[in-house]
Amino acid sequence: MRAWVIGIVVGLIVGIVLGVVAGTTVIAPRLANQPGGANGDAVNKTAKTKDKTAKDPVAPAAIAEPPVRWKMASAYSADLPQLGTLAKRVERLIWRVSGGDIEIKFHEPGTLTTKDQVFDAVASGTIDAAFSSPGVWGEKISALHLFSAVPFGPLPSEYLAWMNFGGGQDLLQDIYHNRGIHGLVCGLIAPEASGWFRKRVYVLEDLKGLKMGFKGLGAKVMTKLGVETRDLAAGEILAALENGTVDAAEYSMPAIDLKLGLHQMANHYYFPGWHQPATFFDLLINLKSWQALSPTRKAQIEAVCGDNTRFGLAEGGALQFAALKEMTAKGVQVHRWPVEILTALKAAWVEVAKELADADKDFRRVWQSISAFREDYAIWQELANP
Repeated sequence: MRAWVIGIVVGLIVGIVLGVVAGTTVIAPRLANQPGGANGDAVNKTAKTKDKTAKDPVAPAAIAEPPVRWKMASAYSADLPQLGTLAKRVERLIWRVSGGDIEIKFHEPGTLTTKDQVFDAVASGTIDAAFSSPGVWGEKISALHLFSAVPFGPLPSEYLAWMNFGGGQDLLQDIYHNRGIHGLVCGLIAPEASGWFRKRVYVLEDLKGLKMGFKGLGAKVMTKLGVETRDLAAGEILAALENGTVDAAEYSMPAIDLKLGLHQMANHYYFPGWHQPATFFDLLINLKSWQALSPTRKAQIEAVCGDNTRFGLAEGGALQFAALKEMTAKGVQVHRWPVEILTALKAAWVEVAKELADADKDFRRVWQSISAFREDYAIWQELANP
């Protein structure tokens, strides 16, 4: 009896052991791979997750833009107040704003190419960019004079209003784009002086026969009044006054004229600067190079030029009285033009403007635009000015 019981017990134990072994080695792995089996939910969830991930669109990786490394020719020496320092400021500021991704390297006048070839060099892409004033290229394209300064024209606030909201910017880009250039207003300075004279000018007749260093539209006006004008570079004016090549000369505003030392050779300094009540500067960029930039990089360059315009106008207003004090302490006599002479200058400008408009369609449409804007602006100006 005991043996029989013992046999049954042993048989049960062996059966249990064999069942456990079979379940763990054969059945359990098969169940683990069946839906709803052991770990089935986890496996299915993993599979579903993989399938879903495979079907979702993959976000494109950010494409790194190559750095921009441009050479910029300047029409002005780096040490010339405002004119040169504003160009250097563009170089410095765009590097900071872009975190070093954009470099617009300043080059002194004449180092990349001769001054008269800069415009064409930018248009062709030989030079990437240039800092100048549109009027520098006025003898090539007469309409560009009007984007630099207008005789008896708008003061800075009105000029900015026309450029940004009166159609000026569109007209400027149209002229530039047709020649392979993109232009950005990149500086603005306050009114200039009217010029240096060895002898005092009392009446209109005193101007006739004078030899004078003068440029741009102002030179054309002075010619109408019998003045012989000469196109002199900044570095040539002092020597021309010293050796008698000219009897008078105009260049810029007191702080800049003081830097050039013009007071050393002529001590009669005339105001107002009727020929340049405000002066724009711009950054010329090869059109294809500009179009190749991303929107972000375009915005960075535009922002720098916008700030440079603000800075130039504010700085220009702040620099002049100290320069005038220094000049007068050195014996310079400051004069305002007699009404008779200012009236004659204005009448001569009307003649010049009409002649240029009749001769060139671009000059005509820009002149019509700015004239119409000024008529409307006068409504506000008359009410706003105290």
